[in-house]
This record gives sequence, C-alpha cells and structure tokens, in this order.
Amino acid sequence: MSNCFLDASLLDELVAKARSVPRLRSHHNLHLESTEPAHRLLVAIEPDSYVRPHCHLDPNKSETIIPLRGRIGALVFDGEGKLLEARVIAPEAGSFGFHVPAGVFHSIVALESGTVFIEIKAGPYAVPLPAEWGQWAPAEGEPGVAGYLAEMKGAFTAA
Repeated sequence: MSNCFLDASLLDELVAKARSVPRLRSHHNLHLESTEPAHRLLVAIEPDSYVRPHCHLDPNKSETIIPLRGRIGALVFDGEGKLLEARVIAPEAGSFGFHVPAGVFHSIVALESGTVFIEIKAGPYAVPLPAEWGQWAPAEGEPGVAGYLAEMKGAFTAA
C-alpha cells in the first residue's frame, strides 16, 4: 500500500488524537525531517486549544493555513496586541485560506470540533525567539490562558 494518498481516515485519526491530548492539537508531518526547506503538515485542532499569538521574524518564514475540515478563526494583531483583523476561514464562508507574511503577529482558534488544516511554511524548524511571541498574551500553561482564549474566540461570536 502506498503512502502517497491522504484520505479521510488520516484526518479522523488526527482528530481523535487531538481530542485525547492536553493541548487539544495533533499534527502529521508531510515533510520527513525538521531540517527540510519546506514544512507541510496536517494539524487537527479543537476549540479549547490555545495558540499563543506569534510572528515569524525570519523574512523567509511566511505561513499559509488552509482548512480541510471545520472552521478556523484567524486573527491578526499589531506589535502591541491590538486586534487588527479577525476572519472566519472556511471554504463555505468564502474565505479558503490564511496567508501570513513574516513579521505579522497572528493566531488561530478552532471554531468547531474536528477542525483540520494544512500548514505550509519554510523550514528548517527553529525554536521561536522571545521576540516572536506576543508578550501581551500569556504563554501556554500560564494563568490567564482561558480568559485570553475566550477573548480571541469572542472576535467570532457573530460568525
């Protein structure tokens, strides 16, 4: 059997795994090594998963997210944490992807259970620098995460 095809069973496995782990996210790398020049991965994310606002300072590290299932709330911030734009990303919403240039602070929230997307960005993987994290937002595991996640989701209450 070939590993060339990506199908619903792979997405189902990713969703089940995401629902069973504390971060409520799981991924399946399509690239073989973290040193490869292009990173492509499938990511399953549940609504209570927190993705801290961040940017990629390397000018070669733009990021593209395209949902395969579910709905994503995409957020863009200025360097001080002011929300500049929030948009629902889902083919049926008329917005099929989220392309973030290097240096732009952003985050996502899952707006429905079972959300899966493909993420594409340049490799190799580099541990984020302190300046790449939105200092106005709590880090994963810190007090205030639930409140900040609720604020981010609140940008989509009418969506």
